[in-house]
Amino acid sequence: MKKTKLLILLFTVLLSACSGAKEIHTEQSLVDFVNPLMGTDSDYTLSNGNTYPAIAMPWGMNFWTPQTGEMGNGWCYAYDAKKIRGIKQTHQPSPWINDYAAFSLMAVTGDLKFKEDERASWFSHKAEVANPNYYKVYLADYDVRVELTPTERAAMFRFTFPKSEKSYILLDGFFKGSEVKILPEERKIIGYCRNNSGGVPANFHNYFVAEFDKDFEVINTWKGDKLSKGSTFASGDHVGAVVGFKTKKGEVVHVKVASSFVSPEQAQLNLDREIGTKSFDEVLAKAKQAWENELSRIKVEGGTDDQLKTFYSCLYRVLLFPRKFYEINDKNEVIHYSPYNGKVLPGYMFTDNGFWDTFRAVFPFFTLMYPDLDTQIMEGLANTYKESGWLPEWASPGHRGCMIGSNSTSIIADAYLKGIRGFDIETLYEAILKNTKGYKSDITSVGRYGADYYNELGYVPYNVGINENVARTLEYSYADFCIWKLAQKLDRPQAEIDLFAKRAQNYRNVFDKESGLMRGKNKNGTFQSPFNPLKWGDAFTEGNSLHYTWSVFQDVNGLIHLMGGKEKFISTLDTVFEMPPKFDDSYYGTTIHEIREMQIANMGNYAHGNQPIQHMIYLYNFAGEPWKAQSRVREVMDKLYNPQADGYCGDEDNGQTSAWYVFSSMGFYPVCPGSGEYVFGSPLFDKVTLSLENGNTFTITSKNNNPKNVFVEDLKWNGKEYDANFIRHSDILKGGSLEFDMSAQPNKHRGVKQESMPYSMSK
Repeated sequence: MKKTKLLILLFTVLLSACSGAKEIHTEQSLVDFVNPLMGTDSDYTLSNGNTYPAIAMPWGMNFWTPQTGEMGNGWCYAYDAKKIRGIKQTHQPSPWINDYAAFSLMAVTGDLKFKEDERASWFSHKAEVANPNYYKVYLADYDVRVELTPTERAAMFRFTFPKSEKSYILLDGFFKGSEVKILPEERKIIGYCRNNSGGVPANFHNYFVAEFDKDFEVINTWKGDKLSKGSTFASGDHVGAVVGFKTKKGEVVHVKVASSFVSPEQAQLNLDREIGTKSFDEVLAKAKQAWENELSRIKVEGGTDDQLKTFYSCLYRVLLFPRKFYEINDKNEVIHYSPYNGKVLPGYMFTDNGFWDTFRAVFPFFTLMYPDLDTQIMEGLANTYKESGWLPEWASPGHRGCMIGSNSTSIIADAYLKGIRGFDIETLYEAILKNTKGYKSDITSVGRYGADYYNELGYVPYNVGINENVARTLEYSYADFCIWKLAQKLDRPQAEIDLFAKRAQNYRNVFDKESGLMRGKNKNGTFQSPFNPLKWGDAFTEGNSLHYTWSVFQDVNGLIHLMGGKEKFISTLDTVFEMPPKFDDSYYGTTIHEIREMQIANMGNYAHGNQPIQHMIYLYNFAGEPWKAQSRVREVMDKLYNPQADGYCGDEDNGQTSAWYVFSSMGFYPVCPGSGEYVFGSPLFDKVTLSLENGNTFTITSKNNNPKNVFVEDLKWNGKEYDANFIRHSDILKGGSLEFDMSAQPNKHRGVKQESMPYSMSK
């Protein structure tokens, strides 16, 4: 019988080979393409993503991650680390912002070790599995296998122990204030942690509950470095709990864990509602299905395995932040603990986001694929304003002093202008106007630092003690464009509309015709001197003049004219890529990691690892040479992204660098949120199918697509020739098809007409 089956199999293979049939792949789970370890080969000096493996639900309130770094280290998981200290509940959006409300679980056997350095166990990536919905690792020092699967506010652990008289599970409450209480009769540990890195009210707590399915034979707590045997309670700066038992070889102990920012009772409710009596495998299957549902909204076909893995790993990152910071009470009402005023209030709240990064592509992605979620986020922004008096710009979980700009304006305006409704736009517009008049006195990144100067002079001066002044001017000017568009839509008074139309042109005030670049300008109207366009920082934010000159999202046509026409504009764009990666780091006094990442990429002064320049490639479309955008965008996708631990070329930053890849691989990018347009590049895959929330389907196909055929020879929109270099958001929502015909040679006749150019305010 076996020989017969073998002959049939050989005959089938030969028949397929003779007929030239393509290999047939069974449909694979999209979750299996995701590598949460992508970007984890990073440290303070060089970022290949600055990510950690987030084991979580999409936009989940709590994430979980293996902890290799010491408590409080923003680089909580490093790919080159050799030991694990525990599995941590984390809310960290960035290593630079660090974590809050963290606690961890760890298993040990033999002599009890509870201090984090002593208990750390050797591990290997060879015995590690990381998926969005599942994590497994072998703790070699203790012969214990740890598995984890999440829900939005809870998680389930499965510890598989060896035969041991001394098996333990530790709950570490972390520093900066924690409390634990062991309830042996209920097989529970309850308590709270209060660790944070700023941005929280005085009454901030993360209440946790952990339920075990095995009786405790040993009970201990610790405080600082002191272990208290037999103790069931500890409270202090840094406390933890230990429960122990005898285990047989292969014995499994399950732990259900949940937490709440509202109350201990809400933590228990979150656990009962999200896990209850479910088994580990049931929770695992539900988490996998949740990810499968989201990832399958965009189905890509063609491309290599690495490209598929990179795409879905990037898409996974886009779907993590902002974090849901709300809970569902016993009356099934949406409530949240306010990280702004410390009260428990009704309604949505989201956090852990820096809009300086994410306004560029993450939020435009939400407007396209997740308008209902975007509505909830907008409601959360309105609640933030009501509770703090300001819109957030960087929240984690409350206002944080980080980055610049007034970019909450962009995400609000872009949502409303694209027809998203169901949120309090009047309150948000009031908040936007307040932003234009000043800033939060103790956090200059909230509101507009330098608003008085900007409103009076039309720019933030270089010599008045406000750093990053040109970057602020350019970002305020773009925000004013968004206000102008929104004010028109809301039928605001004409004088108000005209004011913001005028301010949207303020970018012109910091353009230096002598250098053809953006340059610091003194209060008296003279430009800063000396001027080095390669100087990072100073008048700019994490970049130099060559990077920030292009931050005129709203009026690229106006910038072209300032530069002296399309030829000069194109040559300046070309120069950024063709020059050596020279830089001036004197402002910082050291070579910051963003500079180093530009230097080693071998793409001249193009710094894709940081956000200010990420839209720049697409600007060739505005000047009649779209083929240069097509080749450059493919070069970046091929060269600077991969699905491995070094898979990014700089900070991933809350999904932004990932969203660039997701959009770009589909063939278009939102250069100017608020314009309602996406600008074309070069699609990476043979076919992309978008399942839109309104029930329509949008399909992108690419004929003759391969690594050499990066140029768009021809483009059809719903079967008709299409010469424009952009597509409108409203057209995508209707469903339909884009058909690219790709070539190895640039088509220098397509997309060169003035009417083919994307939106510019002065066009």
